[in-house]
This record gives sequence, structure tokens and C-alpha cells, in this order.
Amino acid sequence: QTCLLVQIPLAQIRGSRTQHSTPKDMSEIDTLRFLTNENALEIADTVGTPCYAYSFEMLKSQAEQALAFPNAFGLTVRFAMKACPNAAILKLFNSMGLHFDCSSIHEIKRAIAAGAKPEQCSLSSQELGEGFEELVAQGVKINCCSILQLEKFVAKCPGKELGLRFNPGVGSGGTGKTNVGGPSSSFGIWHEYAEKCSEIAKAGGCTVVRIHTHIGSGSDPAVWRKCTGLSIGLCEKFPDVTTLNLGGGYKVGRMKNEKGTNLQTDCAVVKDVFEEFATKFERKLHMEIEPGTFLVANAGALVASVHDIVQTGTDKGHTFIKLDAGMTDVLRPSLYGAQHPIVVVPREAARKDERAKYVVCGHCCESGDLMSPAPGDPETLAERELCAAKPGDVVVVEGSGAYCSSMSTKNYNSFPEAPEVMVVDGKVHVIRARQPVEEIWQHEKPLPASVLP
Repeated sequence: QTCLLVQIPLAQIRGSRTQHSTPKDMSEIDTLRFLTNENALEIADTVGTPCYAYSFEMLKSQAEQALAFPNAFGLTVRFAMKACPNAAILKLFNSMGLHFDCSSIHEIKRAIAAGAKPEQCSLSSQELGEGFEELVAQGVKINCCSILQLEKFVAKCPGKELGLRFNPGVGSGGTGKTNVGGPSSSFGIWHEYAEKCSEIAKAGGCTVVRIHTHIGSGSDPAVWRKCTGLSIGLCEKFPDVTTLNLGGGYKVGRMKNEKGTNLQTDCAVVKDVFEEFATKFERKLHMEIEPGTFLVANAGALVASVHDIVQTGTDKGHTFIKLDAGMTDVLRPSLYGAQHPIVVVPREAARKDERAKYVVCGHCCESGDLMSPAPGDPETLAERELCAAKPGDVVVVEGSGAYCSSMSTKNYNSFPEAPEVMVVDGKVHVIRARQPVEEIWQHEKPLPASVLP
């Protein structure tokens, strides 16, 4: 995933819903991934719900897999920190040798505050914020993502090294909204402008040493491999390039019916491409990758509670579970029709084998706050077969480690930001406290009394 430009249809926000039965291959009841029933109940009873939970061991395991990515002449793994930027996670990945992909100058400051060195941070952003030249002076690497950004860089940092993010002309994502390549995407410099970029950089005495591409989150491995060939072709046009950054977007299977990317097998051909380039041009390119979802998606879950259960009493009606969480915590279903495993943890163990079908929705006064939409269709209801639920039961929304805590509509309806915990060897550690509700309005300023009627 990368920065997203999305427009939510009006029908989703205030429209009616159609019905959708549960797909056959999704009808099996979901189970907990890394939490135990006891963990989930402990979190609910001690920290409170909603609450994000992360698995220390799964985060480590995913990072180890990324660090073993097939490469020919060296590898730098950059965590796409926009996926989940909690300091505890940044510190863990930093301790394992990962660097950081930042999408704003604010993320750079956040990474440095968590212990990262400036030279470990790389910026690829839709907005090249004010003061970027000060970060360059500290060692931060900049990938210019538009002609205007390149012109700004050359003017502010003459003689410096830089990277260029190109749109290679193809894209692929888990949904249309996470596709960031091709002619319908604003991300990166269109590949046909490579010569113009070279001229601008030379005029400012700057050297292009990195080429960067990223085509989307949840990419088709076949399209991603094709993009690698196009990306390395751009390196031919810049003789001083020593690093090719292939971005991230490796598909992760959250649901049982979804297949994720196997880095060792699906991406093995990339090593061959780099070796062929070295043979042809006598240049050994260093590889960078920027996984986000791959590292954290399935290592995180949202722990919530059943607040209410309601029914619409017609043949076309549903039984709805209302959670004490929703788009304020996990926005992806409302935004993309994204699918997350949902597990009811009953307070009475005797109910664990009872089953019922539900539509699961959130707590916001918003018809689009839906946790169980039809796949890829946020405007369509889909029922899930779950353990029979009662108010007070705990519900775990799995696959919530990426683009959930960092990409929520927090503070909508004035709900405070949820806390985060890390589970290490079965022990729960709070890594972010729940936001006091007063913080929501603490920076508001009153109008002068003289202007009020």
C-alpha cells in the first residue's frame, strides 16, 4: 500500500444496501491466528476494547523472511511505516536491520524519534514538504515523485544525490483503489519523461543514484515481475544509478481463500534480472524493497466487544452484530470492501460450537461503517457464519496489523483513538494508551465573545 486518493461514492455514505450471501469458499468459520481465547478476554478485561494487538513473534518472522529476499548484489529492506508506525514496531524492525520507507516528512521525524538514523530513512511522497532540504543535509534519502518535486530538489539541494520514482506504465493492486501504477495513477513520474528528468538533474549538478517504482498494494506477482523488467530498463537511462528500489505491495492472504506472495519462489526471478543487467552493463545494482502489509498485516488484530445485536424482521432481513469498534479502527472494509477474518470469542465456553449468520457493523452513526461487506464491494452486505454471539462477547478482527491503526477515521463521532498492545510470549504489553477523550478537542479555540449572537 501507498498514499491513497479515493472517492467514496455517495451511495455508500447515505445510500441503501443490497444483500449478498456468504461466498461458498468463505463459509467456514474463522479461527484466531495468534491470540488465544484467554489472550483476547484478558485484553478486553484489562486494557479494554477496542484495542489493537500485535504478535511480537510474527513480526519478527515476517521481517526475517523479507531480509531473505532473493538478491544478487545486496539488499536493503525498508519497512513502509505508513502501514503501522507504532514506535515499538519501528524499534523492533530497526533492531533487526530494517530501514524505513516514509511517505511524509512527518513520518521521517517519527521514525527518527523512535531511534532510526536519518540515513536509514527514505522519502517517497505525494507532497515534498517544506524543510525537506534540512532532512537531506542530515542524510535522509529523497526520491522525487514528480517533475515539480525534482525541480524543487535541484533548487534547494544543488549538487546532491537523489532518487527518482517512476510510474513504469503498469499497475496492480488488491483493489482499484490500491493500484498506484499505469496511466490512471498520479504516483511517480511517467516513464517517458526519463530524459527530461536527466536534463533537469544535470542542470542542477545533481546525480541520480536511485530508481524507484511501486505499482500497488496486493499486487499480482506476475505483474510485479513484469514491472521489475521495466524498472531495470529505466536504470539503463541513468549511468550513475547504483540502487533500484522495487517498492512493496506483496500480496498477503488475510482470508482462508486468499493466496499470499511467497517471496522465495514468486520473486526468485528478480535476482536473475539483476545479474543479467550486471553482465550487460557492468553495473551491480543494489536492491531495495519496501514491504508494509507483508510485514505486519497478519501479525495484528483488533479486539472489540459485541455491544448490541439487532434484527430486521423480514425474509430479506439480517441479524446484525454491532461492535464497539468500526471504521474508527478498521477502515479497509468500508473503503475497499476489504475482507478480514472475524472471530467471536464467547464469554461462556459452552457456546463455542453454536453457529449463526450475522452482518457485522461498527459503532459509528454512518451507514458505511460495515465490517463484513461483500468482497470488493463496500456497498453490499455480506453475512458471516460465526460462533453464536451475545452482548458482552469479544470479537477479534484478524488481519488488522496493516493500514488499520494508521489509516482509521479516528475521532469520528468523537470516539477516542484505541490503544495498542504487543503480545510477547503470551504476555500483554501496552505500547500505546487509549486516548483521553479530552485530547480530541484540546486544541480547539473559542471565537471572540463579541461575534456571537
